[in-house]
Amino acid sequence: MNGYNAMQLWRINETTFNFRTPGGEFVGIGASDGIIVATATAPTLPETFQIVRCPFDKDRVRIKAANGYFVQAIATGEVIADYGEPTRWSDWDASVFLMTKVGQQLQGEYQLCNGYGTDKATPVLRDHWNTYIVEDDFKFIASSGLTAVRIPVGWWIASDPDPPAPYVGGSLQALDNAFKWAEKYKLGVIIDLHAAPGSQNPWEHSSSRDGTQEWGTTDANIAQTVQVIEFLASRYATSPSLFAVELMNEPLAPRATLDSLTRYYRDGYDAVRRHSPAAYVVMSNRLSSGNATELLQFAGGLRGAVIDVHYYTMFNSMFSNFTVQQNIDFVRTNFSGELAAITTQNGPLTFVEWKVPNATKEEYQKYAAAQMSVYGQATFGWSYWTVKNANNHWDLEWMIKNGYISLKG
Repeated sequence: MNGYNAMQLWRINETTFNFRTPGGEFVGIGASDGIIVATATAPTLPETFQIVRCPFDKDRVRIKAANGYFVQAIATGEVIADYGEPTRWSDWDASVFLMTKVGQQLQGEYQLCNGYGTDKATPVLRDHWNTYIVEDDFKFIASSGLTAVRIPVGWWIASDPDPPAPYVGGSLQALDNAFKWAEKYKLGVIIDLHAAPGSQNPWEHSSSRDGTQEWGTTDANIAQTVQVIEFLASRYATSPSLFAVELMNEPLAPRATLDSLTRYYRDGYDAVRRHSPAAYVVMSNRLSSGNATELLQFAGGLRGAVIDVHYYTMFNSMFSNFTVQQNIDFVRTNFSGELAAITTQNGPLTFVEWKVPNATKEEYQKYAAAQMSVYGQATFGWSYWTVKNANNHWDLEWMIKNGYISLKG
């Protein structure tokens, strides 16, 4: 389609979509001539298309534009919506296109809800919330010597039980249940805003719609994010288990600028303090900023502020070439040194999140012990991502039960 062959589909319903180019523009029909252009920064009716699939080959499609005509390629190399009602699916029909999925398959809650649609996504997610983490898991967490849980939430939780499409209701009840169990087993809860409006990084866990990162590019989505924090802080302020509110998980530099982030962190901090004088306020370092201390002065002026740093060797190919001992040495020198740089007297507290990579059981044990030794220097503590996972070695519960990690004695 004249340079538009690699695009993201923004689903409206089962058959209706917007098309977004890698440059961020939306494909639509021209003002009067039906020529397909990509100039809009936001989708409206001219940027809305219906996809009609071939009944005997689902990869063959026709694309119907808002003017009522089908899109076809013409001899000039342009694409135009001027084709009438077709009668066949011939290879020679210029209105027939081959739809091929390319690139990384995005996951995350947006993609799940958008892909299934509301009716199908609702039971899938309700079943997940009701069965994946249950009261017995909180009992196990407490009995294992852990003191708190960090719970990721998406911005749409503030609109539950009727969040904006494509999200479905139910996540707020799951968080309410978690607080009830945490109170029963005397655990703290860190509410972690894992997905901010517009997505603070391009990955699935920020609920990116199409792999783009838009958080912080407007004052509106910063203000909306503050409103989400206000909602969460006010709802749980009276719970004895409210330990901390993390204002945002893993904003990615340089798209998330230091200026936009500190403006938001100040407003988010104030929102928490309006409801809780005691809850800690956690501020995640920007990933890829190259400066682990960039929040140090800012956060140092805020009572109860915590700087969150994430040390994941598994996502860096450099570590896969290291021996186990080299990995351990890196933790004891590089990570320890970086942690020391942001751990200052009378400064903000520090918080570390970590995992362990693939290894033998004995190597896991040594590596986990090294990490706990170093990250134990963090003045706020550390968390392990995650308590349960389909991959055994990302699963803290499995690691503890099978003797890879010991938190007692």
